[in-house]
Amino acid sequence: MSSRQIQRHIGRSDVSASAVGLGTWAIGGWMWGGTDEQASIRAIDASIDAGISLIDTAPAYGLGRSEEIVGKAIKGKRDKVVIATKCGLNWHSGKGNHFFDQDGKPVHRYLGADGIAYELEQSLRRLGTDHIDLYITHWQDPTTPITETVAALEKLKAQGKIRAIGASNISAEDLQHYVEAGQLDAIQERYSMIDREIEDSLLPITRQNDIATLSYSSLALGLLTGAIHPTREFTGDDQRKGNPRFSAANRQKVARLKRAIAPIAEQHSASMAQIVIAWTLAQRGITFALCGARNAEQALENARAGEITLEAGELAAIDAAIVAHLVAMDA
Repeated sequence: MSSRQIQRHIGRSDVSASAVGLGTWAIGGWMWGGTDEQASIRAIDASIDAGISLIDTAPAYGLGRSEEIVGKAIKGKRDKVVIATKCGLNWHSGKGNHFFDQDGKPVHRYLGADGIAYELEQSLRRLGTDHIDLYITHWQDPTTPITETVAALEKLKAQGKIRAIGASNISAEDLQHYVEAGQLDAIQERYSMIDREIEDSLLPITRQNDIATLSYSSLALGLLTGAIHPTREFTGDDQRKGNPRFSAANRQKVARLKRAIAPIAEQHSASMAQIVIAWTLAQRGITFALCGARNAEQALENARAGEITLEAGELAAIDAAIVAHLVAMDA
């Protein structure tokens, strides 16, 4: 592992990992216009070789496809990676709360003890491992008490099948219930330069209770890389197709931000994406930044961000540029 990668602990657990993590939603293909398995495996290999230990996946990413690809990529390298995966979105039973349909299958939010136990075994099989380092409830289930969910997770932890417990896509009220029910080690939430709501709602609670925060969509689905040309069109099931966030006007605002922070990027011999990731990791309460990569080149670019430390003056200049250029973005 690269000694230059920033390392951080996952809450009060005994698990630590690289501050930059590889997010594998796109690798699953679903809502990203398909996937290339060999390119995805090369991306994972490149990440590990560059010192990225945290790999985040989920059964819902392609109905198991992402986990299967991750499992192939980490074969023989399990000791080099910290695996985060999830539970609570299932298509094997009709229990819980119907959420959406995928490939003609109804997917439910369900966090009952039986569902969690079943899902874990399926994830272990797909990933080719005997334990999960960080097990996260993917979306919250209004039909199951959080106390029951936490009890089921703590039982699995006592059995050695999971090492740390996390929750994702939660309200402040849900988070407080998790804290009261047992040891919560992490939350995983959307956070970026243009998605900062959790700074007021969730991060005060996590800081008070020593809970790590994993940001997802740290690059706003690629918008904040500054690499998406204003005329690019998205096709197929790509979630960015028709998304007002990716309007030509918004892309032009990002281009202006890119020009504004170019001197800082040049100082660090970095791309805009790398500076955005480094800025994210410097924000109070953000412990890990999950960044997607579908090929080795993207993976290596993300990994380099985990070696950048921005000075206070640079962070202040970036904050000023965000205020100046990313205001009033289309939702």
